[in-house]
Amino acid sequence: MLILHYLGLDHIGHISGPNSPLIGRKLSEMDSVLMKIHTALLSKEREMALPNLLVLCGDHGMSETGSHGASSMEEVNTPLILISSAFQRKLGDIRHATRVQQTDVAATLAIALGLPIPKDSVGSLLFPVVEGKPMREQLRFLHLNTVQLSKLLQENVPSYEKDPGFEQFKMSERLHGNWIRLYLEEKHSEVLLNLGSKVLRQYLDALKTLSLSLSTQVAQYDMYSMMVGTVVVLEVLTLLLLSIPQALHRKAELEVPLSSPGFSLLFYLVILVLSAIHVIVCTSAESSCYFCGLSWLAAGGVMVLASVLLCVIVSVLTNVLVGGRPQRKKPIHPSSRWSELDLLILLGTVGHVLSLGASSFVEEEHQTWYFLVNTLCLALSQETYRNYFLGDDSEPQCGLHVEQGLDRVAAAWQGGPGCDVLERGKGHGSPSPSEVHQGSKKWMVLASPWLILACCRLLRSLNQTGVQWAHRPDLGHWLTSSDHKAELSVLAAVSLLVVFVLVQRGCSPVSKAALALGLLGVYCYRAAIGSVRFPWQQDSKDISKGIIEARFVYVFVLGILFTGTKDLLKSQVVAADFKIKTVGLWEIYSGLVLLAALLFRPHNLPVLAFSLLIQTLMTKFIWKPLRHDAAEITVMHYWFGQAFFYFQGNSNNIATVDISAGFVGLDTYVEIPAVFLTAFGTYAGPLLWASHLVHFLSSETHSSSALSHACFCYAMICSIPVSTYIVLVTSLRYHLFIWSVFSPKLLYEGMHLLITAAVCVFFTAMDQTRLTQS
Repeated sequence: MLILHYLGLDHIGHISGPNSPLIGRKLSEMDSVLMKIHTALLSKEREMALPNLLVLCGDHGMSETGSHGASSMEEVNTPLILISSAFQRKLGDIRHATRVQQTDVAATLAIALGLPIPKDSVGSLLFPVVEGKPMREQLRFLHLNTVQLSKLLQENVPSYEKDPGFEQFKMSERLHGNWIRLYLEEKHSEVLLNLGSKVLRQYLDALKTLSLSLSTQVAQYDMYSMMVGTVVVLEVLTLLLLSIPQALHRKAELEVPLSSPGFSLLFYLVILVLSAIHVIVCTSAESSCYFCGLSWLAAGGVMVLASVLLCVIVSVLTNVLVGGRPQRKKPIHPSSRWSELDLLILLGTVGHVLSLGASSFVEEEHQTWYFLVNTLCLALSQETYRNYFLGDDSEPQCGLHVEQGLDRVAAAWQGGPGCDVLERGKGHGSPSPSEVHQGSKKWMVLASPWLILACCRLLRSLNQTGVQWAHRPDLGHWLTSSDHKAELSVLAAVSLLVVFVLVQRGCSPVSKAALALGLLGVYCYRAAIGSVRFPWQQDSKDISKGIIEARFVYVFVLGILFTGTKDLLKSQVVAADFKIKTVGLWEIYSGLVLLAALLFRPHNLPVLAFSLLIQTLMTKFIWKPLRHDAAEITVMHYWFGQAFFYFQGNSNNIATVDISAGFVGLDTYVEIPAVFLTAFGTYAGPLLWASHLVHFLSSETHSSSALSHACFCYAMICSIPVSTYIVLVTSLRYHLFIWSVFSPKLLYEGMHLLITAAVCVFFTAMDQTRLTQS
């Protein structure tokens, strides 16, 4: 047996998709390889007693983005061709292709080679392979397959005797026995032929029913491990919720009482109870359990963590209920009230969390985020009109901007919290908007929400995503077709130019030059692989993998990131210079933008350009003039980051993961760089908005707690839907769409949580820098 696995088509698809000019060349090359193998087999067959079998198949298909791993028709439909001289075909006998299951290949090859069918195989024999054999051999092959499937059914289904497939199998065996008795008595008769055909049909029906029953059996869930993980997640979420008043206080001091619960009697009692439960469950579990398979050291660490979290929660609740109400240092502002923006943030967050319980809302989650950012733009427009046309020239109120919104509930914890408004300049005065903004700038403030709304509407038309409307044509399909390569080239070039203009303003001269050369290298890379072209370049000429061009860009990405990191370290260790720190943060942000430009496909470069444009408009004409606090700005960044995740063409379907990013600049598949590049390319929207948030709060606010408030709000607004979704998925584990809808979404949420943790670490590091300087 010789197994040949050719990866050329797969690699090309990952790099540039199924419409790449390289696909045709590779298919012609594979055709010649197949012809060479087939010719060699035919020449050797005269010397062999048995015929050869050549199996041509694909292990998976390819989506329109060059990815695979999900359940779309383009990914699961693959060809299967069996070529052998053992198959007798009459001249002019034309057969139409039929659909079979990929699991049928293992059973068919095992029977053809005279080997036992794999014990856990749920496939059935492909009957056209053996239909040229005598009736007795056909029935024997089918009987072997049905016996194997019936045994597998008995092992996995308690009430297997009532299964329709098992009943059909027993009926087939009885008829098969009658046929054998008749065959021994009279080998050639009309009755024998008719009975054999009936047994054959009965076996095929039984195979089909048994295979379907086994394929759709409910999986065995590891409930113990699921419950342990869910309990720990809910404990962390509860602690975060109880810590809101302290975390969002003006000083942003969060004290977690670990010492007293760590040595309390409750802690040891909980450890004892959890250990007893662990021993009982693991010794009585009939099926395998992941948590029981861990070493006692690892399992004990998880139990200690759960016990500590429970004791901390009890300690915090005790302080709240028994500690009394301390005197306020400062009374709450008498006019504090819920603003429209606060209500939108609250209702939007709650509504999004509740929508995760419905499969349709999970499939079309992009619609939820599009609705939220559009509504946010309308709310900001109403706020600007009220400030400029209704004569609201008073001191901007924080309303109940998250921290004050919880002040009534948090009165027992802390004094009145302050508002992290954006201070314009170093003066203590607060000029009214009508005094500061005049002329065109005033009208830009009024028009900015509508410009952002228009940008979002254009981006929605770029990539159709989700399930229900994913098949509809969009601008992305139009641009990526071979007939519109000139238009795509112009759009990509303009987008890269816009990116440079918007990003270079905060960079040092050296970083500006590196950014310009890097963006030029991005276009050269896409031209090298044939996605775009230069005016003097002809189609399908001089197309390569673009390895040199991509690595050329990586050099400038690393250079800009190194320069920004150097400035951050200099501002923290050598000289406490606020300006150097601001430049360093912007250069890190610029390096990430350049990396995103390299990893994005050309038709998605406008997504990056519009993202930077919206950030610029929000910074100059929304957040500064209206002086929103850190919590509100954090929520806005999070919402727009989520919206841009879907503007890229992503969804909650694994098929939309653009794994071509993991192959940019790599000659072969290298696991660790591919993982990081694919993750960044997928979550570039949330990451770029989060890094912009760090720079904005570090450069525009003079409050020492702004970054702390933002970090806590960012972690909170991400952890609430994740924790809720874990509970929902556990309760819906028997849902019809658990594997096709809810499970992929859980994988996305898990990866998003890891990225959020990395963002919060970066927030904390920048906050420590500020504390060190102060």
